[in-house]
Amino acid sequence: MGSVWSGPTPSAAASSPALPAQQQQQQQQQKQRFRVKKVAIVGAGPAGLAAARYLRAQGAVDSITVFEQQRQVGGVWLYSGLAPKEVPVPQQDPFWGPEPAIWPDGADAPVFPSPMYERLHANIPGSLMRFHDREFPSDAWAFPKREEIQEYLVRYAEDLRPLIKFCHEVTRVSLEIRDGRDQWHVEAKSTLNDDEVVRETYDAVVVANGHYSVPYIPAITNIQEFNKAHPSIITHSKQYRRNEGFKGKKVVIVGNGPSGLDIAFQVNQVADKTLLSVRHATSPEKLAHIGCEEVPEIVDFLPDQRGVRFIDGSVESEIDHILFCTGFLFGYPFLQDLNHKVITSGRGVHGLYQHLFLIEHPTLVFPALNMKSVPWPLAESQAALFSAVWANELELPTDDQMWRWSRELEERQGEALHVYPAVGDDGKHINEMYDWVKKAKHVGKEPPRWDKELFWERSICFEAKIKFEEDGCKAKTLAELGFHYEPDEEGLDVV
Repeated sequence: MGSVWSGPTPSAAASSPALPAQQQQQQQQQKQRFRVKKVAIVGAGPAGLAAARYLRAQGAVDSITVFEQQRQVGGVWLYSGLAPKEVPVPQQDPFWGPEPAIWPDGADAPVFPSPMYERLHANIPGSLMRFHDREFPSDAWAFPKREEIQEYLVRYAEDLRPLIKFCHEVTRVSLEIRDGRDQWHVEAKSTLNDDEVVRETYDAVVVANGHYSVPYIPAITNIQEFNKAHPSIITHSKQYRRNEGFKGKKVVIVGNGPSGLDIAFQVNQVADKTLLSVRHATSPEKLAHIGCEEVPEIVDFLPDQRGVRFIDGSVESEIDHILFCTGFLFGYPFLQDLNHKVITSGRGVHGLYQHLFLIEHPTLVFPALNMKSVPWPLAESQAALFSAVWANELELPTDDQMWRWSRELEERQGEALHVYPAVGDDGKHINEMYDWVKKAKHVGKEPPRWDKELFWERSICFEAKIKFEEDGCKAKTLAELGFHYEPDEEGLDVV
């Protein structure tokens, strides 16, 4: 893949030879163009919390407000036994939603269900997953369970709580250009009182609402007719909470991504028959671990047989459950004015530089979009970067250079803009952002930098996770699982 930047280096604008006076003036204006004193952050999940911490440490802003629709921090990690009641079948619309909140009986605040399910643990070790300056407790699992992760995030947010407006759902973020400066009008309504609406104007906005809200279910032939005939059979992984309802049933799991494999593993423990329908074959090690029978992708639903036809022509009938683990679409219902400019199919956010800055208006940033990544240290690196840029401690490349980077990314990756092609590319990106941030005159809080040991941990994640589960989810360290880092290992060079 080469450098993750894959384009002009961040220092290109500053490293040019002598320039004409007009061009020098333009560059000087670019250096000083940010006047960011008031920042809004949408979401108090890991990326939103990291943004608040790094912005505060940079010390260049006067006001930070984090809007969180739930009553607690955690984002996707905030578990609720309540699941969304309905997901459209099919569901391919990135502009679907937002889903209505659910009021549990006797509760004093509503719940916005995330896709978190009861028996879930991280698929990366805690030593790699964590924020770089805060370790998980010594008694946490090597691959921390969701309860440990949520508790970690609550502790991480303790000193940030005064910045957070809980139970406030952002409903609109609109742009006004005033005296050549971006002004973002943010509207947020209380989830406790319909009559309470906050309306404030900010110099910059961090969009950290996550990307696990808008489920994706493909439009396979006759899927609508099947769903009408059998309305309780097709569900999405966002609706999955526990495996008890699948006991003794014939189940088809669609998709072999991380959630598909994990849910298939759980369902297969109680189901009579579990089929894993995939477009691309699962590795033998993974398939052996989950214990399911792999079948090809579904090409047709057969309502009269309560069945499906696979691409090889084979048919499976009398199916009790079909669970789509086909992921989510990027969606921002509060960005009505920008939505159709940055979102097309929902598989990526267009017009960004380094997956982060909206090129036309770089006072709007989208941290932690990248898939197949270790997201928390990535969010830290990005937070350190935009904090320094908005403080005018670092320059962005010229608009032409940023657009060139964006176009090259789209040519290379199509709609799947934010998927790292290879294991370890996330670490390379983290290190390249670190090197850029370190060029700043003042760095409020140093971001993470991966060493060879962290790259090694990244390379053995899946193998170690299988061993962890096979051993009963008891190990507290990778060493207990038999994985020991050898400092002289080859092929683990740090960028």
